Amino acid sequence: MSAPEKAEITYLRSEDLLDETLSERLSRSFGLSRRRQLIGLAIAVIGLPLLTLILDALGDKLDLDAQVLLYLVAVVAIAVFGGVLVAIASAIASALLLNYFFVEPVHTLTIGDADQAVALIVFVIVAALVSAAYELAVRRAQAAERARDEAETLATLAGPKLDEEGSLHDVLDRARRTFRMESVALLAHERGAGDWVEADHAGWAPVGSEAPLRFDVPVGPHIRLVGRGPAMFAEDERVLKAFAKAAATAYEGQMLSGEAEEARALATVDEQRTALLAAVGHDLRTPLAGIKAAVSSLRQSDVEWSPDDRDGLLATIEESADRLETVVTNLLDASRLQAGALSVKVQAVVLDDVVAGALIAVPGAAKRVDVDVPEVLPPVRADRGLLERVLANLIGNALTHGASERPVEIRAVAGGQSVRLEVTDHGRGVPPGQEARLFEPFQRLDDRGPKGLGLGLSVSRGFVEAMGGAMVADRTPGGGLTMRIRFELAPETTPRPIPPTA
Repeated sequence: MSAPEKAEITYLRSEDLLDETLSERLSRSFGLSRRRQLIGLAIAVIGLPLLTLILDALGDKLDLDAQVLLYLVAVVAIAVFGGVLVAIASAIASALLLNYFFVEPVHTLTIGDADQAVALIVFVIVAALVSAAYELAVRRAQAAERARDEAETLATLAGPKLDEEGSLHDVLDRARRTFRMESVALLAHERGAGDWVEADHAGWAPVGSEAPLRFDVPVGPHIRLVGRGPAMFAEDERVLKAFAKAAATAYEGQMLSGEAEEARALATVDEQRTALLAAVGHDLRTPLAGIKAAVSSLRQSDVEWSPDDRDGLLATIEESADRLETVVTNLLDASRLQAGALSVKVQAVVLDDVVAGALIAVPGAAKRVDVDVPEVLPPVRADRGLLERVLANLIGNALTHGASERPVEIRAVAGGQSVRLEVTDHGRGVPPGQEARLFEPFQRLDDRGPKGLGLGLSVSRGFVEAMGGAMVADRTPGGGLTMRIRFELAPETTPRPIPPTA
């Protein structure tokens, strides 16, 4: 958006009135809408002749005093709708009608009796005074209402801050409605920039047929409030400037809120980077140190290693290499999940086969895990490879943190639309209310156990959700942790037949 058309507030001035119609001038001067003026004029044009016909038809049944009072009532009714100018014109027209139809000699404008002439003059004066008094009362009521609205608006703008979300738009929309503008916008530009940019706006107009620019309020060197619509009065300046300041405050608040959000995001990234470097530093150095120490020992030419010692050193190398592979795999998996580059092939998967494969992948797990996964369970929708890795991760985690004297339990139960799989250990568990934090990256809630990146459960949950399942952690009754996974049943599946028993 280019620079604004003007750099000052545009109010209604005398030169603006030159382009207005008579009806618009009356509306500005007396606070009447064009619709009300037309109604008052219609009452005068139709009502006065109709009243004259009725009174003429009655003949001598009503004297002149009664006829004057009826015309006075008609003029007051016209004043209520059309305003004082229309009422005064109606009073003069009523006096002429009375003179022509009901004052001797009739059907002439001549007045034969001086008392009747005085009565007609007094009628016009009274009608004008009553109309003016009513108009004055209406204008005072409108002024009081306007002052009340202005006070309420200023109190609202000076009150507690609006919510950060949408506060600027709320201020602009309220300004548009208060001044009956077609549109109100806040313009801003950065320091040193030449073009003004629309920060937000309220209202709308077809392109090419916008209303004239009515106000342009600068709020400092870099913010201004502009509005398009009908002309304004100078007494609106105080409220308009209050709206401009409120809009600028809301805009600056949104800018500060955005900067704070960016700062929080950078702090979170920095915190995760620090945690990653610390965890990776430990988890990479430890297996590398084990491998280097074992290899260096085997390469010593002045030491004669026994077969058992040599097997032990080779086992250390293998174990450290496996641990190193796990660290690298978890890091790569976490990166793939974060980047959305994980390849998932969902198909019908039989759970007991996957559980058996996961037990084989975890050394020593077969002797320390009790499995209760019926073969008759229906297949579920999952990726077999990812699900096996998830179960292997959960089984390894349960064996590491579970009680050595009690086995880890794996149990599966089928429902109407899904299958629930549980991996339960009976170790120390986690503090109450900390279950959800287990799935956050780089979280190690149990510092007493083996150290690690804290990515295993985060990656496992990411795999489960990528396959369309859900995974939660819960406390095991009596102590420990239970990991629950839920998968949908594969479509068009039937329970597997129960194998015959011997």
